[in-house]
Amino acid sequence: MTLPHDERWPRAGSWPARTAGERTDAVLLGVPTWRTSISATGAHATPAAIRDALPRYSTTLMGPPAVDLNEVLRIADAGDVHEPDGDEGTERAVQRVRELAEEARLVIALGGDNSLTYPVARGAGADGLITIDAHFDLRDGVSNGSPVRRLVQDAPDGERIDPQRIVQIGIADFANSAAYARRAADWGVRVITLDEVRRRGIAEVAAEALRVAGVGSRIHLDIDVDAADRAAVPGCPASVPGGFAAWELRALVRALAADARIVSADIAEVDATADAEDGRTVRLAALCVLELLAGLSAR
Repeated sequence: MTLPHDERWPRAGSWPARTAGERTDAVLLGVPTWRTSISATGAHATPAAIRDALPRYSTTLMGPPAVDLNEVLRIADAGDVHEPDGDEGTERAVQRVRELAEEARLVIALGGDNSLTYPVARGAGADGLITIDAHFDLRDGVSNGSPVRRLVQDAPDGERIDPQRIVQIGIADFANSAAYARRAADWGVRVITLDEVRRRGIAEVAAEALRVAGVGSRIHLDIDVDAADRAAVPGCPASVPGGFAAWELRALVRALAADARIVSADIAEVDATADAEDGRTVRLAALCVLELLAGLSAR
């Protein structure tokens, strides 16, 4: 579809390629992990799909006053990590994120399945973790169901995250096991269920999450889009009916990204090849990119 052109209606996306040594406010990086997914996925196609969807939106916040994100932020695109799965691919992703994090206030990683959380958080030097996810991701082994456990147990010395500085927002009924719930409790992970978010409200939950995870200075934010309602995200293989409404997910992302301790974020578990005909899942993922930028602009 060809989008109309209007000089007074600038579109999102098409940000310049990142130049080594240049300071930016935000940098995008594709990390198309997919080979270890426990469910069939075409998530490696998603970074390109998100980039294609971004121009459907403007970069303007309504305020008032209205603010054009392109006028207040320096945004760049660093391309994709080649073949980020496996041991070599993981370390390639870690090194690439580490390089970008030295020159950007916020690294935005476009997944890919949820296994990208492990290298991105490591590369960003995160000492706290917040996940927006219906699932614990505390499984054994190496898969898209294990990145949180791996950050606690498998990361090299000095790069592991204290589980008492992990907050998981949106954990849903009928999407997890009691065994992994017990593991989270035993480790001291702060679990804020979907029902608790709705009882307490987004602002209060976001404030607590930042307080718990942000004892240090560097927090990674994992945005697993399957935390949203399946009607909104049919392209997420593990999404559950009754999850977050699209507006709830977007509001959480913006509220968390407004804190300067969020130094990196990933957008995970969208399978662009399984999306609805109208592309609603990928479009929501693209809006999450914009919400991250909106939060960054408010710091």
